[in-house]
Parts: sequence; structure tokens; C-alpha cells
Amino acid sequence: MNKKTLRDVDLKGKRVVMRVDFNVPIKEGVIKDDTRVKGALASINYVLDQGGRLVLMSHLGRPKGKGYEADFSLKPVAEHLAGLLGKPVTFAADCANADAEVAALQPGGVVMLENTRFYKAEDGKVKKTDEMSDEEIKARKAELKAKREELAKKLASYGDIYCNDAFGTAHRAHASTAVICKFIKESVAGFLMEKEIEYLGNAVEKPTRPFVAILGGAKVSDKLAVVKNLLDKVDTLIIGGGMAYTFLKAQGHDVGGSLCELDQLTYANEMIEKAKVNGKRLLLPVDNIAADKFDAEANTQLVGNDIPTGWMALDIGPKTTELYASAIKGAKTVVWNGPMGCFEMTKFAGGTAGVCKAVAESGAVSIIGGGDSVSAVNKSGLADKMTHISTGGGASLEFLEGKELPGVAALSEK
Repeated sequence: MNKKTLRDVDLKGKRVVMRVDFNVPIKEGVIKDDTRVKGALASINYVLDQGGRLVLMSHLGRPKGKGYEADFSLKPVAEHLAGLLGKPVTFAADCANADAEVAALQPGGVVMLENTRFYKAEDGKVKKTDEMSDEEIKARKAELKAKREELAKKLASYGDIYCNDAFGTAHRAHASTAVICKFIKESVAGFLMEKEIEYLGNAVEKPTRPFVAILGGAKVSDKLAVVKNLLDKVDTLIIGGGMAYTFLKAQGHDVGGSLCELDQLTYANEMIEKAKVNGKRLLLPVDNIAADKFDAEANTQLVGNDIPTGWMALDIGPKTTELYASAIKGAKTVVWNGPMGCFEMTKFAGGTAGVCKAVAESGAVSIIGGGDSVSAVNKSGLADKMTHISTGGGASLEFLEGKELPGVAALSEK
């Protein structure tokens, strides 16, 4: 990675404004999963141990961007972080009006800012309506762009150094993730960000072969560019989940009521042909678990690649699981993004569990690409067998597409 990290700057006495990803599930003020908070502790403790003064900022959920909303307040996260650190964390109730709290910071001290998305200027997105003319949309975009820069400048004023340790939002050009870098002298990557880029970058650009990629999830359209990009890089591409049935339909199979994007059939055929031309293995299901309705208590039957009318495939079958596991067994690098079926329901969790077990036992460098894949791995109890579990679903997908991530690109080069 050619970007500066926390190790490359002198932190003693400096104020470090750090973007973290504390977008955690909270119910009635209680954090249900603090994985993301713990993931940032290495960077947080390093700054404090080096005598730095730390200002933390994050988003939480999807507030309307019109000010404070109790359900999306980061105050419970600040309190939880204080417990993990064993020291007070000062909470600033307005991310754009925290001068007093920041000024009072002493070396080793921590301030946590309120949700950056309480300001619409954080993302600067225009919510279009049918009534808006092109001129109005253009004017609104210009207005929000100016406000985004204003917010970024304010956030930058809290620090001498900016650190981005929020890979999960690195694909967003928000005030707190990318624009802020324009207004501060040094912008560096935190340790979690560094780790994400290192693992995903090595997997995509210089993998130890055989390189196997596993893609699942609901829609082909969500992963168009990922499939296309990976077919230039992998040795084997495994496809499962709802997106598999668009590929099977493209091959002429009946898919019943299964998820299928008819407008992506041409694309699916192009990717099947591309795999053949490039000499890549493209593996699709050979059997499936079909259900008579989308329900945990649905009637099920094991079928081949033609799904009966009135039935929908909700998981890959045992022969497919065995086929996929065999391909994974010989891999040296595995990237996995997306489950093989509706793993949240026990009847349709077998395929995902089987693939998870195969990845864990493969001995390969295994990178789990965020989102539902992480939930599946955690559910399996095999998380500690994976080399790296990404904290960013959308960011890891865009990385696998070959896109430049704004939150990474904006950091200072070594």
C-alpha cells in the first residue's frame, strides 16, 4: 500500500481526528454486536499510547439528515467504548459544534462526535422528486457540495492529522471520509484500513494460486462488475444464492418461482462464454433445495437444475455443496462474498454452512467480503478459521470490481 499509515507520523501531543465505522446494531440503547468497535481498538490505542489526543467520528444508520434523531445517536457507543478502553470518553452532542470539547482534550484523551449523518451535507446526496426540474437538481447539488466542503473543513479543524480507519465507508466520497483530506495536512490510514487493503489487494492483484472466488446473494445486478472483473483474475468462480438462477435460466433451465433477473440473461450468457474463452471454471448449482413458499416452515424437495412450477429454489443441494467444497479444497486463495441460500432459515442453511466449512478447512488465505457472508461465518462458529473477515460489504464489493475507493485515494502517499 502506497498510502501513509499511523506508523508514518509523529503523534505525540497531536490531535488526531479519526473516522471509524461504529455503525453497530443498537436496541433500546444496548449494542447488540460490538465487532466494529473492537475492530478499531488497535488504531485507537496506538494513538493514545503515542501521546496523541483523539477525536472520533462515525455515522450510525440512515437518519434523515435534518438534525438529531434519538434512535441514531452515538452516545451509547461512546459509553460502550469508554468501558472497553477503561477511561472516560467525552461525548460531543453536535459533530459540527464540538470546539469546546476538542479544545479541552489532553494527551491520551478521547472525544466522540455525534453522528455525522445528522447533517445532510455529510453525503451531499440530492433526493430527487418528479417535480424537480434539471435546473433545480443542478442548483441543489451545487448547494449541497458547498455545504459538504464546509462540514469537511469544520471536521478537519478538530485535528492536526486525519486518520481513516473506516473501510466500510471508504467507497463513499463523504465529508468525513474523503473531502476532509482537502483541509488537513496529513491524512493516513488506520490499522484496520491498512489490513483490509492489504488482504483484498493481494487477493485481487497477486493471489497465490489456485485462486477461487465464491459469489452469492440475491441479485446478479448487484455484482455485474465483480463477476466480470474476477473472471480475468480467478482460476475458478463459484456462483450460488439467488443470482445462480439467472445463470441457470440463461442456460435454458426452468427456474420456477426462484429469483431471476430476466433483464440480465444476456449478461449471464456473456459471462459463461467469457469463462470458456479465458479458460476459467465457472461453477453453477447441479441440484437445489426447492420450497413451496418463502417461509421457514415451507415444504421442501430436492430437485435438479429445473425447478418445478410453483416452487422456488432457496438453497444449493448436497451434490452442489460437495462440488463447491471440492473446488475450494485445492485453493490457495479464496475470496467469498454472499451466501449460497437463505441461510437465516435452518432448512436452507446447509449450502452456506457446507461452503463455510470447506473454506475453513482449505488452508487457503481466506478473505470474507463483508455483509451476509460475515453473518454466515459468525453463525457457523468458524470465524477464527478465516484469514480475514472484511468490515465493509459495499466497499469490498467495489474493491473487487476494480474501482478506486474515494476514502483510500484521498489519503497522503508515502
